[in-house]
This record gives sequence, structure tokens and C-alpha cells, in this order.
Amino acid sequence: MTDTPDNTPPKPYNWALQRWRLATIACVILLAVAAATMASMMEQFKAQVSHLQTKLKTTQQIKYVSVLLDDKQQPAMLLSFDLQDAYLQVQRLNDVKEGQEDSMQLWALDSEGRPLSLGVLPTKLKTAQVPVSDKILSQAVGLAISVENKGGVEAGRMPRLPYLYTGALVQKAL
Repeated sequence: MTDTPDNTPPKPYNWALQRWRLATIACVILLAVAAATMASMMEQFKAQVSHLQTKLKTTQQIKYVSVLLDDKQQPAMLLSFDLQDAYLQVQRLNDVKEGQEDSMQLWALDSEGRPLSLGVLPTKLKTAQVPVSDKILSQAVGLAISVENKGGVEAGRMPRLPYLYTGALVQKAL
């Protein structure tokens, strides 16, 4: 056996095949980066949604607002209804205080002016919360405060007139 030198020229390098290989590798790398980016963006989106849901739960949703005016048409009380917690927030805007034997009682007034007691306000507080239902406020067109004997009027009884403070109840767009 004799070795004969192979005189056949080597095959030319296939550059087209090499380009396809490089393009395929580049595409696979790009797809991996895109998948990682997509996963990261989804996690960020979930975190943002969770944050906004928490923020929405803790933010008050004011549905009704009323400013009660005194006899000189000066603001005396600011009332706002928080739909989420179902209470009426009462904030005194003036320095008028009830006497030792008196109580301030809050009333909801319907379209015919009939009063419905919402409760007696605590004495000498700058702000108070009065539990009330949305159903009662949805039927009211105004709010009023009267001065009554200590503890307020008995159930079913009418308030002393004239009212100390009165004002319209405005339903706020949410």
C-alpha cells in the first residue's frame, strides 16, 4: 500500500452556511433576551396593579358632600360621606359649642323637608364620625343640625326649630 498524495483541492469554505448558523444563534439569543424582558415586565406590571389596588382600598371614596351654613350664611360644618366605610365625617368650621344641657342633633331632610335623625353629635369635638347608610343619604336633599336637650330627641319626635345649621347635600361624581 502506498500512500498517494490526495491532489484533490479542498472544498471551498461554505460562507452561506456559516451566515445561517450565525443568524440562527443571534435569533436564539434575541428570543432569550425578549423572553427574559417579557417576564420582567409582567412582574413589574403585577406589582403596579397590586400597588394601585392597595392604594384604591386605602383612598377614601367621598360620595356626598355638604356645607352647613349658620343664620349669617357663613360655613359652620363640613360633612362628607365615605362610601367605603359608611360613615359621615363631620368637621366643625366655627367655634360655636353647645351648652351644658344641650346636644347638637344631625338630621337628613327629604325633598319635602321632613327630617330623619342621623344621630347626636359628640360634644366639643372638632371632627366626628356618624354611622349612616348610603340608602338614607340617597333620599336626602339636605342636612340640618338642631340644638336639642341633652341626648337628643326621642325616636319619632320632631326637632326643635329653627335649625341651627342647614345646607344642601350634593352627590359627588366618583
